[in-house]
Amino acid sequence: MNPRPSCLAIVQARLSSSRLPGKVLMPLAGMPMILFMLERVKRATLIDQIVLATSTDPSDDALAAAVREAGYAVHRGPLDDVLTRFAGAAQASDAELIVRLTGDCPLIDPALIDRVISQLCAQKLDYCTNSEPASYPDGLDVEVFTRQALLQAAEHARLPSEREHVTPWLRAQAQKLRIGSLSSVIPLAQLRWTVDHLDDLHLVRALVDALDAQAGAGAALRADLFDFLRLLDARPELLRLNPHQRNEGYAKSLRNDALQAAAAQL
Repeated sequence: MNPRPSCLAIVQARLSSSRLPGKVLMPLAGMPMILFMLERVKRATLIDQIVLATSTDPSDDALAAAVREAGYAVHRGPLDDVLTRFAGAAQASDAELIVRLTGDCPLIDPALIDRVISQLCAQKLDYCTNSEPASYPDGLDVEVFTRQALLQAAEHARLPSEREHVTPWLRAQAQKLRIGSLSSVIPLAQLRWTVDHLDDLHLVRALVDALDAQAGAGAALRADLFDFLRLLDARPELLRLNPHQRNEGYAKSLRNDALQAAAAQL
């Protein structure tokens, strides 16, 4: 790789979420949540291109239109085979590195994105993440991998969970790929800032509204991890808003894999 490899951020999103349908277009700070997130991603200094990866299903037409109207690129692919969607978005670009982000993480930290990219480059890794093992708040997950590693996964991944969640096959290749992780000095994995349920959205809105009220409109768009931590330290009662499990969607997919495997043996 070059000293400064080109980097594409792929943000996956759809409107047919099973737990909170249409969540990425729900309002946050006066705009659709997905646009709030994309504005934060744009602040990462090591990202050269951003694309929304959504499905070709008509249910996602409104999402694609809203994001295009805001000036962002959109790639559309299969609804459930998100890995193929990612591979298609990567192949439409000349980027050497891919950043995987999910559209239900509006508080994603641009500086954290840059740190994971920098670690992958410095250590010459094929894959690097801050989510395995979990040490940052759920909702600040960043995965960075090489274009070649992504295309290998698209070719070899077989399980439905591997196709839906994009990177499980990569993480299972520790004997073949160079894999690394970035951990928080302070354990923060107990915090949940992703939006899967309505009460998650209530928390995120409360955080954003409080920062904007405190420091002026747009403050939440510029805020980093520590701004949100300081706010929660001042208002710990907000933590009671969303008591859900981390990575619920992936846990459900693993259960479905097990059920399919058991059915095949009957």
